[in-house]
Amino acid sequence: MPRNTPHPRHARQAYLTLALAAALTVTLATCEASAAAQGTDHTPTRRPSAVAAQEARLARLAQQDVDAGAPGVVVRVDKGNGRVIEIARQAPWTRADHALATSGEFRMGSNTKTMVATVVLQLVAEHRLQLTDPVEKWLPGLIPNGAAITLRMLLNHTSGLFNYTTEPDVLKAFTGQDTRVWTPREVLAAAVRHDPLFAPGTSYSYSNTNYTALGLIAEKVTGHTLGDLVQHRIAGPLHLKNTHLVTGFGETKNPRLAHGYEPDAAHVGPLLPPYAPAGTAFAGPARSAGYVDTTWINASTLWAAGGMVSTAQDWARFSSALISGKLLPPALLKEMRTTVAEESEFPNRRYGLGLEQVSTPCGTVWGHSGQAPGYSSEDYTDATGRRTVSVFTTTIFGLVSPKTGPANQALVNAAVCTMLDKPIPTTPASAPTGS
Repeated sequence: MPRNTPHPRHARQAYLTLALAAALTVTLATCEASAAAQGTDHTPTRRPSAVAAQEARLARLAQQDVDAGAPGVVVRVDKGNGRVIEIARQAPWTRADHALATSGEFRMGSNTKTMVATVVLQLVAEHRLQLTDPVEKWLPGLIPNGAAITLRMLLNHTSGLFNYTTEPDVLKAFTGQDTRVWTPREVLAAAVRHDPLFAPGTSYSYSNTNYTALGLIAEKVTGHTLGDLVQHRIAGPLHLKNTHLVTGFGETKNPRLAHGYEPDAAHVGPLLPPYAPAGTAFAGPARSAGYVDTTWINASTLWAAGGMVSTAQDWARFSSALISGKLLPPALLKEMRTTVAEESEFPNRRYGLGLEQVSTPCGTVWGHSGQAPGYSSEDYTDATGRRTVSVFTTTIFGLVSPKTGPANQALVNAAVCTMLDKPIPTTPASAPTGS
């Protein structure tokens, strides 16, 4: 990849594997070196004037992100001291579609995996599942070599299963070029037509197929839909009033949903990954600045891998409850936070059971990121769950721009450092953003 192109943030992790711009990862080493060279004092500052300055800095960075080409951004930072920073900025051309608000709903993409993993681990706590259970026990005949693949391997992406979002037929639905409604079993069948990437348990490769299988297993063992399981076990008890799982089956238009955008066919081609077939483009009504509105795109391929809709406030409440131990017993939260190395190009990231450990210039955080057509999100907490941060951006591929990508990276890095109440390291402008 050209050195000045934002690194694909989660080609291995984002729901699409179409993700880009590692807002936290691409500048970490440079930021750390810069902070060390400057002798940065990381003593927390809590004076009201310092808090106001932090908020003003984030507001400027959010506006700079939009000025650089992002259709819209939402930032929420809770430092656990009773005051929450909430910022929303949007490009003028998007206002005819919606007014972007910090309380608006958002497609959470692969953040969904953390919630699905929580449901599965709750079932383990109830002795209805075991992490050592083979997939074949619960989905007999659906996954080749299922006797050798355990639930733990699905949860931490060491199963070796092919990632269904690189399957051309599924990709057509995901981008809206095909309106066919896919069932989870059909998505799983499309994935397992392809050979596995490696023997189960011998390596790591991010695969959305793992979580489709986990969703089907959770339904099989309980007799309830995955959406109902999320509602009864997480959203209801935590009073998450704007959080639900989209199935893609008869989805109605939600006026609270923030609008998402992707570059149109004339602009997206050079930005697509190598596996995308010629002619791949996002479908949707044409908008200014070379975008299409992807808000109501075919969502049937998302489901357990990326189908949650939520708000920044709701997701912060979930993340805080999870990491602070309110949703899982200590032994299973420890299992969730037991990590394996991700791909070598992401040395600062390790994957647990539906949860990532990320080393940043300002400290270690826990959480996930997510992408769905028109939506990118970063959601993290500190090790205690007391502090939370979310940065939502209303595009994926719009961040590939050499102007927009760095602006978005700067915003996310600043938001994480603000959450941890530490000074924001300065990144030299000449630092490479990819490889």
